Amino acid sequence: MAESPDERAKKYLDLGHTEAENHAKTQLELYEKRVKQTSSVSNVISEFFKTNLLGFAKHYLRSRFGAKHPYQAYPRNGDNGIYPLQSSIPSRETLTLALLSDWASDTAESDAVANLVSKYSPDYTIHLGDIYFVGTPQEVEANFTAPYASWYYGASGSLALSGNHEMYSNGDAYFQHLLPAMYALDGEVKKTQQAGFFCLENSFWRIIGIDTGYTSVGKPFFEILSPPDCHLKDEQIAWLRDVVKLGDPEDKRGIMILSHHPYLSAFREEFVKPGEQIRKIMGDASRPLIWFWGHDHRMVVYDKVQNGKGPEAWGRCIGHGGLPVEIQLPDGDELDKIIYYDRRVRKVLKRHSLGYNGFVHLVIKDEKLTAEYRDLDDTLVFEESWVINKENGQLVWNIVKAIPELAVR
Repeated sequence: MAESPDERAKKYLDLGHTEAENHAKTQLELYEKRVKQTSSVSNVISEFFKTNLLGFAKHYLRSRFGAKHPYQAYPRNGDNGIYPLQSSIPSRETLTLALLSDWASDTAESDAVANLVSKYSPDYTIHLGDIYFVGTPQEVEANFTAPYASWYYGASGSLALSGNHEMYSNGDAYFQHLLPAMYALDGEVKKTQQAGFFCLENSFWRIIGIDTGYTSVGKPFFEILSPPDCHLKDEQIAWLRDVVKLGDPEDKRGIMILSHHPYLSAFREEFVKPGEQIRKIMGDASRPLIWFWGHDHRMVVYDKVQNGKGPEAWGRCIGHGGLPVEIQLPDGDELDKIIYYDRRVRKVLKRHSLGYNGFVHLVIKDEKLTAEYRDLDDTLVFEESWVINKENGQLVWNIVKAIPELAVR
């Protein structure tokens, strides 16, 4: 019997953020599939130990104590990781992108979101990371590369960042199976994504995806003394400085940063180190950024802030792509960080009130960038825009629409 959507979703309720728990969840999936293929109780018991516990132990120990996949950086195969923003329809005056994070869960909700994305036929689709449970080749296939997978590939490009879940399997499937399926057009040339970071640009905007996933997982015992800070590796720093030339004082284009891990969070840990590194490269402390991330399984619009020694940024959490969406309020003064937060209840599952999954549809027309936040019912719940002043690099922000249920102030 096929698994119901709610049964699938229940597996993601109370999902922990440790490697061990997510490895166990993956092995449980394999075990349940074996159970459905046999009617012998003795076989079920033996397969449980063989497929579940022993498989889990082998995969977990190999991942925890094995080496990470070698880091990939530009230039690689003659590719520098900078691609022109170009429409798939030459006569179209706008460029469109779909941003999804924490989407790759192979749930009914993720399928619904992907099907909605296809309705808008964006030029680019970008996944901001986390393939559940632990980024195995099978999970990459189920979500992205199988004929039945629902991921929508943009005509001009489809790109993917790494989250911590991809690194729970040392990044092997991410680098070996997912990146070869990702690409961006450069004119009429289709270039395969070569590394876990990239830059899309035109004469008004630069959209820069950064890799915070590779350094998000440490080694046992050592990570207790020195918790991972998601810092950008030296190769990525050199690329941002020397290839992207992020610190060029003459370049006043608008900058949007995409990452998996949050620069700011009112709910869980936040990771300020990548922001500090980016601001150091930029040099100009007065240049504001737009920053989208996932990791937290919710949709949150944060106030414009400078976090630590990082840049001033409009921070947006869009980790509501495919997992059960959390809608609880944060504790204490943390609520002051938030302007809008989608806390609408879509369903109640095992006494959990769950919110609405969705994605962000970006529309770029010359100096104006508009972000439309759409839920899986295609309701436009929030819309905002920025206009870049290319004389000084400053951004003017405007709220176009916000349904009343989202306001927290």
